[in-house]
Amino acid sequence: MSLIPTPSELMARARTDLHVGLPVVLGHTGGGGIVALAAERVTDTRLDDLRVLSAEITIAITARRAETLKARAYDGDLARLHLPVDADALWVHNIAEPADDLRAPLKGPLHSQRDGTAGLHRLALLLAKSAQLLPAAVIVTIPDPRAVADDHGLTLLWSESAAADLAAHHPLHPVAAARLPMEAAEAGRLHIFRPENGGIEHYAIEIGRPDRTRPVLTRLHSACFTGDVLGSLKCDCGPQLHTALAEIGKEGAGILLYLNQEGRGIGLTNKMRAYSLQDQGFDTVEANHRLGFEDDERDFRLGAGLLKTMGFKAVRLMTNNPRKVEIMGQMGVTVTERVPLITGTNRHNAHYLATKAKKSGHLL
Repeated sequence: MSLIPTPSELMARARTDLHVGLPVVLGHTGGGGIVALAAERVTDTRLDDLRVLSAEITIAITARRAETLKARAYDGDLARLHLPVDADALWVHNIAEPADDLRAPLKGPLHSQRDGTAGLHRLALLLAKSAQLLPAAVIVTIPDPRAVADDHGLTLLWSESAAADLAAHHPLHPVAAARLPMEAAEAGRLHIFRPENGGIEHYAIEIGRPDRTRPVLTRLHSACFTGDVLGSLKCDCGPQLHTALAEIGKEGAGILLYLNQEGRGIGLTNKMRAYSLQDQGFDTVEANHRLGFEDDERDFRLGAGLLKTMGFKAVRLMTNNPRKVEIMGQMGVTVTERVPLITGTNRHNAHYLATKAKKSGHLL
């Protein structure tokens, strides 16, 4: 018997630590490591604590954010910025958070680090993304990660196992299901699935009794609180959800997978940050980049995994996104037909839809 946490359980603990403003320790099994703290959660007190560990502090940001700040990304996909000796928590927040970029630009130049390796910094950014925090981390390099973690009661992640866990597709397991009559179809059933790594749950809405031996009409829908619940006019998510359910209901059988990947995978908080940037004149993709994210951070392997768990091997996929079709095929789910999902346009979402078509390849 062992009560030692698995790498996935340690990863879940580390995500919570970052959320509440605690640092985590990342180490190489061969020696050496870093203490990493989510930049958006930094306080002046925490910054002073980190300075006790080392006078040399850096801030890791993605190359997307570095481009906005006009900082050199010598490590390719990220930049390691030197923290000035007089910098406070507000300065760090302004590095990570683009809300005031236009109103009060940071006074540079920002000095990027060239020497040393960036592997653990890269891992810290991936961990922040997985916690749906801004991809920016305050970093202190340390010689003995085990000692620092033990002395300060911090979660310790070893780089090899942590990187493998972040890259893995964690299986989803059914935990509950029940009949759910809906407006679209009275013969509805809602399935709840939970991933092995303690991540967020995802849902499958099954209408009728789909034949597992034939291609099933399917929609992969990413959660959109503003569109699905509030009826936002800034996107087409709500209309797509209701249109897909109605079409499946008309057919009498099908699956709608509701994947909790809000804001193209960056989470509702960061999505609202992106909306604020859109109010400043940036489009969806530009806003994501200024926050430090890629165009789309979603993982559609989740959908393929759910379909296979439910016994489906082939689908007629309701989508305008060719990437979903591609991922389904890569994951062993055959897409026999792409069924277009066309909804109306209004003056609030016309630019958003044009950006989806031009920059994200959506077939509208």
